[in-house]
Amino acid sequence: MPADRPVREHLPAALSRRTLLAAAAASSASALLAACGGGSSDEPEAPTATANSFTDGVIAGFGSVIVGGVRFDDSKAAVTTEEGTALAAGALRLGMTVEVDGGRIDRAAASALALRIRLNSELLGPVGAVDAAAGTLVVLGQTVLVTTSTVFDDTLTGGMAALTAGRVVEVYGIPDPANARIVATRIEAEDAAPAYKLSGRIASLDTTARTFAINGQVVNYAGVPAAQVPPGLANGQSARVRLQTAPVAGQWVATALRAGRRWPESMGEAKLEGVITAFASTSSFSVNGLPVNASAATFPDGTTGLALGARVEVSGSIVGGVMQATTVEIEERRFPGPRVWDLRGEVGQLDTAAKTFALRSITVWYGGTVEFRDGTVANLANGVRVRVRGPLAADRTRLEATRIDFIG
Repeated sequence: MPADRPVREHLPAALSRRTLLAAAAASSASALLAACGGGSSDEPEAPTATANSFTDGVIAGFGSVIVGGVRFDDSKAAVTTEEGTALAAGALRLGMTVEVDGGRIDRAAASALALRIRLNSELLGPVGAVDAAAGTLVVLGQTVLVTTSTVFDDTLTGGMAALTAGRVVEVYGIPDPANARIVATRIEAEDAAPAYKLSGRIASLDTTARTFAINGQVVNYAGVPAAQVPPGLANGQSARVRLQTAPVAGQWVATALRAGRRWPESMGEAKLEGVITAFASTSSFSVNGLPVNASAATFPDGTTGLALGARVEVSGSIVGGVMQATTVEIEERRFPGPRVWDLRGEVGQLDTAAKTFALRSITVWYGGTVEFRDGTVANLANGVRVRVRGPLAADRTRLEATRIDFIG
């Protein structure tokens, strides 16, 4: 894989998601329900500047925030949870799935100003079965696939080995309904979570009993006010549910319910990174649930392999709730093998014996074969600004540097 690929990266572990959930729980119940009531229009938006671009994808690097190959300046961005709870910029982590409302994208520099960044996790709950050989685990009845690009929070020492039954985790990832699973991009420990989260397609809806199922998990939404239930709730519809942490009579109790992902109705520039979730033809499919018209698109990697479940990046615009694609790239063919991550910042906690340092709260190991540019290993010191590229370690909790640039 090219070392300069704008990557998916490993990120700061300064604020635990546990802290963020605690902050969300401290908000009034009415505010929580208003934020989750089914319409993205209810979510608080700040700053109020009009966005010219929309990017949906995985945080792949820092030194600004890299999403979808674009380096976003997040210095003035409003960062929130999907429910609208405000967060500090330091809450962003490598591997998180986010939506970015931004200014116009400078194509030559692949950069833009981020106005709003929303975090979107897919699951929060206790681990069930773990199959280390297959690289899967079950959370709230949902199968989660761990890949070589899944980032584990550094509190999960050993990666998969730390995922024991009953441990509560939060999973960021990309839903893959064709294979009935979620492809994890980041996993964090959240043992003190005050609420759980479940997302997926509704089945077995009973509007009289006010229950439905998501992948076999029965959810009772009787306690959610009717005004906060997404309009037109129906089988097959995507939903995101906040749950009490203990089931009652075999059912999970919903405290908040909203429709699936929020998409802008129109946007002059848009980029999606995700999985094909519905497929009619190479010119008509959906990515992450958003319809895509690719009849006028170019396919740099060809169309072989473009099918249900394929991982793609799509560029274009959104018109009338449909992505009008100009370019469709197939990630597995374009960038096979482990991903290279890209970090920029100041060296901290340098340990020359262990050959590690911290960069934006990520542990970087430089004990392997490393190409140094504009300096040598002797120039590493706390406070020195560097750019580091490399893959994740075997347990996916740290970055193993293959190249370090001194950037002054």
